[in-house]
Amino acid sequence: MKRGCWERAVRCGCYAAGFWVVSGAVAVVGFAVRQGAPHVTPKLLFGGVSAREALFGGAPVFDGLWPAVVGTFYLVAGAVALAAPLGLATGIYLAEFSRGRLKEVLTVFFDVLAGVPSVVVGLFGFSVSLLLHKMVSPRLGPCLLVAAFSLMILVLPYVIRATQSALEGVPQEVRITALSLGADPVQNLAWVLIPHSFRGIASGLLLAVGRCAEDTAVILLTGVVVTAGVPRSLLDPFEALPFYIYYVSTQYASPEELERGFGAALILLGVSVSLFAVAYAVRRAVGHWALYRA
Repeated sequence: MKRGCWERAVRCGCYAAGFWVVSGAVAVVGFAVRQGAPHVTPKLLFGGVSAREALFGGAPVFDGLWPAVVGTFYLVAGAVALAAPLGLATGIYLAEFSRGRLKEVLTVFFDVLAGVPSVVVGLFGFSVSLLLHKMVSPRLGPCLLVAAFSLMILVLPYVIRATQSALEGVPQEVRITALSLGADPVQNLAWVLIPHSFRGIASGLLLAVGRCAEDTAVILLTGVVVTAGVPRSLLDPFEALPFYIYYVSTQYASPEELERGFGAALILLGVSVSLFAVAYAVRRAVGHWALYRA
């Protein structure tokens, strides 16, 4: 077969694969919207409490999804806040300072850690909560902090590898420009390498946001409950939308309860899109600022 025929065949295959991926995503989102949109109402979110009282903490919400929405936001924010500094520092070390056998071992280790099932990470978090309960204080146990810490372990490899890959992908001519003008390696890293690779680094953080928002196995073992309400501290149990969807889909007792689960799935989709939008806006703003400073 001639080269032109191979190119056309590969191009057609790529178009077909892209079409099926987009079609699958549209079908899933469309199904969620069709099933859940009629049931996304203020009553589903706030139950018998007015929206104003629920938003400002005037009255607790017991029969609505508002505490689960708030718990999901807290969970994602806590996990990303814990994973970001450690992941960025480790990725920078692997890309710029680690050499030889140690770098190879650490790279393989984080690749293996990225493939660990989430239920194993959840069991680890549950063990940590038991250890805290026995050795530190009986008041400690499964809570929002332990769940965020466990999710941090789950998403940490993605942040590390994204940071490492982004820094290693900086062209050599960019790397040596500041050094040739007298900058030391730390200045070159802070003012040249990180700004030029920030978009790739931010992609790892975006992936971490999505991974935290959808995971159920980890939070199932580390503090999530059905009727915890809005958490008042990091040591409180919490509610989360992924767990509510899992709970309803496995134990619903009526069609109406299942419909609430579809509504919760659509709300979770909206929460995820909102988190991605905020993270993307921050990425663009900080990325433009970093390139300007570079």
